[in-house]
Order: sequence, then structure tokens, then C-alpha cells
Amino acid sequence: MKKLSILTGMLLLCITTFAQQALFGGQSVVSPEVHENNTVTFRFTAPKAIKVQLTGDFLPTQKMETQFGTVDAPGIADLKEGENGVWEYTTPSPLSPELYSYSFIVDGVRTTDPNNVYLIRDVASVTNIFIIKGGRGDLYSVNNVPHGTVARRWYDSPTLGMSRRVTIYTPPGYEKSAQRYPVLYLLHGMGGDEEAWIALGRTAQILDNLVAQGKAKPMIVVMTNGNAIQEAAPGESSLGLYKPTMQLPKTMEGSMETSFPDVVKFIDNNYRTINRKSSRAICGLSMGGYHSLHISKEYPDMFDYVGLFSAAIIPNDNVESKIYKNMDEKLKIQFGKKPKLYWIAIGKTDFLYQANLDYMKKLDENNYPYTYFETDEGHIWKNWRIYLSEFAPLLFK
Repeated sequence: MKKLSILTGMLLLCITTFAQQALFGGQSVVSPEVHENNTVTFRFTAPKAIKVQLTGDFLPTQKMETQFGTVDAPGIADLKEGENGVWEYTTPSPLSPELYSYSFIVDGVRTTDPNNVYLIRDVASVTNIFIIKGGRGDLYSVNNVPHGTVARRWYDSPTLGMSRRVTIYTPPGYEKSAQRYPVLYLLHGMGGDEEAWIALGRTAQILDNLVAQGKAKPMIVVMTNGNAIQEAAPGESSLGLYKPTMQLPKTMEGSMETSFPDVVKFIDNNYRTINRKSSRAICGLSMGGYHSLHISKEYPDMFDYVGLFSAAIIPNDNVESKIYKNMDEKLKIQFGKKPKLYWIAIGKTDFLYQANLDYMKKLDENNYPYTYFETDEGHIWKNWRIYLSEFAPLLFK
């Protein structure tokens, strides 16, 4: 009995020790601190640092050269060192309601904020996030409204010869009803995966709030993995914990488009869908916009609503796939079937802006109807969240 008491005491001591490590392992600094006027202060403790900087999508953008051309990148601001080695920066003006991301650069090394546990991954980059409430910031927040369910499911893709993972949002009340629902297929950009839209795009929060406000119809949202070589997102497949990369094979050479009916079949067989064209929509950002364009024209009887968000409308004459052949003829067939909505959105400084204007010129020359939505800024998640927020209320009318 005495040995048992000693053992119990030692166990409690260990638990208390680990709890204390968790409790005191963090810093007492508050960062970010959102003030009443919506200015924001960022702090970082680094008493031995020579230079501490902040980079975030709320700072004036800077130009960066990439393989895709010149793009807008988050700006950089210097922090000032104060007492006890705490560096600090306050935005010079209030921030508009929005979800923002940021990280620190300490003596040239990029790092996250140790005082902010809210992190998000975009391809291989991990940043902190915060939300300025009001307006779109409220739309991206979890509010006191009925909530849908987010599930990760595995489906068989005979076309690709593998099991693959897909993220699925079902609307509030789905589990308790016998109702059938329309379906939105939501596709990510290059380097993304089936986690991108639900994390970076705030899909569940946007749909929950739009449905609660009566602005969008309850719908199922299917977020696929557009990288045909992958089973699932990095760290979620049999390949284990490997570093994500933008450079993946089998992304824009026809495999995604060819295999897409496998996803639709799985959803229709396993969910209470309205299995007809008028109750299906497809949209995507960048590479996902490219996929949405080609999938919708390849299967003109599958989708009545099509959304191209900053779509990567690029020449593909050198790709040997039937998917990209006879594009003009396929567009003629698609628009001959009169889709209910063909929606194109892009930012004015997006590196794909001219390509989208050229594509719309082609549509104009053939009298193919479409709706155009333009925003400021460029190829960024801020715009893609806006596009989803504007596109979803137009569906299934």
C-alpha cells in the first residue's frame, strides 16, 4: 500500500512538472495585440538579436521575381527594440476587417510568432494568422450560428489507380435530415491540396455564415486534391511526413480532368446529392481555375455553374492530352448547352490578369455570356476568400 502511494505521488509529480513546463514554456508577451481602433501591435522577444522584422499581407507589397513572372509579395517592416529585449511594431493605420497572415524575420531567419498559437500552412510556408472583426472579418470567423460538418474521406479512383483523400463540407442539419443538396466542387491552386480551401480559404466559416444569413443555399462543398500523383496532402498519406513542394508532376497535363468523374461518382453514391447538372457547380483558384475551365468544357452536361478565380489560363499546346485539344469546339458545345453562370474573377495586379482579359476577349468574340468580377491586389488568398464569398450566393437559384 505504501509503495502504491509512493508510485501515485511520483506520477502526480511528473504530471505537475509537465504541466508547469507547458505553463511556463511560453512567453508572457502579448502578440498580436489588436487595439480598439484596429491598429495592431506585434512583439517579439529577442534580446540578442541585431535586427527583427515583420512580414505580412497587411503591409505594402513588394515585387518579387518568380518562374511565373513578377508577382506581389508581402511587405516588410522593421521592429524597434524596447526594454528586456522585446522588439515591437505597431501598424501606422487601422487595418480593415479581414483575416491576415504574418511572420517574423530575426537576423535574416524567418520564424513564427511564439506568442500566437494560430498557425496555417500554405504549401511549405507556415505563418501566423489573426482576424480583424467586422465586415468580411466576421464572415471568416466562427460565429454563434448553426455549423456544418467537415470530414476527410477516402475514395477509389480507378482512373488514377489509387485511393485518394477528399475534404467534404456538409451544411448545418445534414445529418438529421433526409433532404438532398446541391454540390459545389472547390479546387485549389498549384502546391495546394485538399486542406488548402478549408484552412486558408475559411470555407466552413464562410458557408456557415452565408447560409445563416440566408445569402446562400445550403450545399455540400467538395474540396479535392488536384495533384493527380498524390494520395493526399503531405503528411496525410502513405508517403509519411515529407516537405511539401510546388513542383509536382501530373498537375496540369490532363490527369486531374480525366479522373474527375471518379470524385463526382463517389460523392453522388455516398451523399444525398441532387444528381443533375443544375445542382452542380465547379470553381477553383489559379491552377484550380485552369482545372475548372477544362473539366467544365470536357463534361458539358455535368456543371451548370462555373467559377474561374485568378485562373491560370495558359497555352497548353505542348501537352499531349486530348483534354486540351479542340478547345474552341468544346467551348462551343459547352456554351451551346447554356450554363446558368460562367463567373470570372481576378485582381487588377495579378500576374494572370492579361491572360484572363485575353480569354474574356475570346468569349466576347463568340458571344458566350459570362459575369466578370474584378478586385484590387493580386494572386493572394485575400482575393480568393472574397471570390468564394461572392460566388456561393449566386449558386443554385
